[in-house]
Amino acid sequence: MLDDITNSGSVGIMVGGSTIADNEQFSSFIKKIKNICSLPVILFPNNLNGISKEADAIWFMSLLNSRNPYYITGAQMLGAPIIKKYNLETLSMAYLIIGEGGTAKFIGDANPIPNNKPELAVSYALAASYLGMKYLYLEAGSGVNDHVALDIISSVKKYVSQTTLIVGGGIRSGETAFDIIKNGADIVVTGSLLENPQQRLKNLTNIVNGVEKAGSLRRSKSSVI
Repeated sequence: MLDDITNSGSVGIMVGGSTIADNEQFSSFIKKIKNICSLPVILFPNNLNGISKEADAIWFMSLLNSRNPYYITGAQMLGAPIIKKYNLETLSMAYLIIGEGGTAKFIGDANPIPNNKPELAVSYALAASYLGMKYLYLEAGSGVNDHVALDIISSVKKYVSQTTLIVGGGIRSGETAFDIIKNGADIVVTGSLLENPQQRLKNLTNIVNGVEKAGSLRRSKSSVI
């Protein structure tokens, strides 16, 4: 799998998920990745168990549209001393669940933004920008049927053009990746696509090619992780 990720042209590996339970096993897994792959490993934590000293950096993220304040500021307060102890690079990110939301919606107790309500996403994006967050992740959810609506992506980018915009969930083709980057995303995240070993390299390469093609049209540096 790691060879396919590297050979496809992906620029980083996000490690995490909504259901991580064993931190020791999690850290061991990251260490194995680092031993055989040179790409940076960024933690995508579901909770305190998703913090490991073996990684290169961590998304210091807040699920802004959660109903539970624990996922907005509580987990962050508890995790901050651990991150300081491990001397991990922090990447401040606002996390928004859009549409179906998948497992992330359930675990994070989110109130998802409907795909036909770009104005709500824009309001959250502006709030994140004013709070000083450098990254904004629009998440449709793992294994969902539909990706984040292009209208939401373009509307958000229009209002927070200096924020690095990340989009993930439901991205299964180079054409979809092209459209998402063309409409304003800077980074595309793939996940479930890696589960098919026979098609993994081909699918990832198609997505990277779509991202790079759209990025060249926008004259921006866009990437896949």
